[in-house]
Amino acid sequence: MTQGNSSHYQVLRIPVTATDKEIKVAYRKAARQAHPDHGGDPAAFRRVTLAYETLIDAKRRADYDRSYGSGSRGFSGTPDREEGAHFDVPAAGSRASAHVHRPNTPRNTAADAPLYLPSFEDVAQAGEVPLVPEDLARQQVHGMPRKRGIFGAEARIQREMRTVQLISRQILPAIPAARLINGLQSPADNSHIDHVLFSGYRMAVIGSMLLPPGAYAWNGSTLTHGGRSIAPPQLAQVVRRMQDIFPELNVTGWTVVHSSDGNLHEPVIDQQRRAAAGLGSDRGDRGDSHDTVRVVNAAGLARGLKQFLSSGPAPNTVNVPVLGRLLRGMH
Repeated sequence: MTQGNSSHYQVLRIPVTATDKEIKVAYRKAARQAHPDHGGDPAAFRRVTLAYETLIDAKRRADYDRSYGSGSRGFSGTPDREEGAHFDVPAAGSRASAHVHRPNTPRNTAADAPLYLPSFEDVAQAGEVPLVPEDLARQQVHGMPRKRGIFGAEARIQREMRTVQLISRQILPAIPAARLINGLQSPADNSHIDHVLFSGYRMAVIGSMLLPPGAYAWNGSTLTHGGRSIAPPQLAQVVRRMQDIFPELNVTGWTVVHSSDGNLHEPVIDQQRRAAAGLGSDRGDRGDSHDTVRVVNAAGLARGLKQFLSSGPAPNTVNVPVLGRLLRGMH
């Protein structure tokens, strides 16, 4: 990995959980090695200095973390791709590419034990510090819904907790490499993201609703019930921004509608696709569409996310740098 494409944490060779003291110690070591007076590269020394100045300042570090390091292209931990390469395929030559199915070789499935990229063994052999401590990286659930604001906080926490429980019971046991991160700062605005679930090279941004049982219609932008329109969480802009920040992943949006009676198959969501022309203009102007955000009930979320995550390349891979970026983005 070239330092020019590394995150500030990788430049200083520290974990995302590093304390101020650890940052200072790492900076002194990295600065000695990179300083031009000691035969170092001036450009590398500038990167070390910028990394230190950003991470040692609490506000600048928080701003950097909550932008998911989007100003640094190489935070993904994967080599630069050839122009036009698809984001849903591991970079050629990366360790994860060895786990993609090829003819006459065993297929790595989502149910297999997690493979960490980079592996902790390789990091240790190289004398490096893991970007995420191993015990933290092995946890499947990170963060919990937190009270923010005054009005509607209890209802929000209730529906978010239902989503956490649903994913923990229905999806995580089936996909050991899946990692659920709750309570993230939105990179698109000042709002929050309820949940992000990722495995391999696929990521789902998830919002939650709590509605009475019944039949609802979703046309790609509006959820209706009995002639009344109900505004779902505005996820399309967040999905697009997360896709820009994580180009190596396939990012989709999901809104799960929980029933007040706890029935996983309620409410019934009727997916009504718009005419091609109407859908296209809606995508451009308003953002929500069948291609960007899916609205489903609890059973639909469990079924859809399992299929989405397990059908991607290297579904049993935990991309440690991506996990590190997400963990630093929690509010």
